[in-house]
Amino acid sequence: MIIVSEIGDKTFLIAAIMAMKHSRIVVFSGAFISLVIMSILSAALGHVLPNLIPKKFTDVLAALLFFSFGIRMLYEGYKMDPNEANEEMQEVEEELKEAEDRDRSKHLEALEVGGLEAAESQRKLTSPLNRAKEGLINLMQLVFSPVFVQTFVLTFLGEWGDRSQISTIALAAANDVYWVTAGVIIGHSLCTGVAVLGGRLLASKISVRTVTLSGAILFLMFGFFYSFHVLN
Repeated sequence: MIIVSEIGDKTFLIAAIMAMKHSRIVVFSGAFISLVIMSILSAALGHVLPNLIPKKFTDVLAALLFFSFGIRMLYEGYKMDPNEANEEMQEVEEELKEAEDRDRSKHLEALEVGGLEAAESQRKLTSPLNRAKEGLINLMQLVFSPVFVQTFVLTFLGEWGDRSQISTIALAAANDVYWVTAGVIIGHSLCTGVAVLGGRLLASKISVRTVTLSGAILFLMFGFFYSFHVLN
């Protein structure tokens, strides 16, 4: 599930592009640790749900969720432009460039205006979400390298609310949480490793439409499995 969800996805492309500019080990570490934390949190949430909601009801929700994802992915794959992978890659490159330009301008402003005044002007210009993200980045940069922090934060925010995270919650609610966590972490490690080693080349060669349609079939199979489980 993770492989068909993440290949060519935004977090995959973030790791691929970052690895072209910076140390592959640092980029892999930042992305992988971020995804491991996200996987554990998602699986833990799924593990708690059966204690709040009857088990049969969580199976019904999981079936409906996978059916909806599968049907949506079939529609997306059918309508998908062959050049969509390149467009998403360009979008990720622009986001990374904006983040780098913002960091550079903040640094120059701090040198020219002074620390307190620069911080105050930046606080007025940014939204609460951006201030929270900047605060997290500044806190982590005290311990880790800037490249590690940027990869970690971008991956974490990119994965939050993503299809793979929601699917992990659903799987953990209906199955053994430890096996689900292990499968998700292994899937993320493989995808991140591929992204760091040759993700840009793969993203330019692979058919995102094929991956999307394959994922749709897999999600529909999950939906039928949980429907059968509910009926029995």
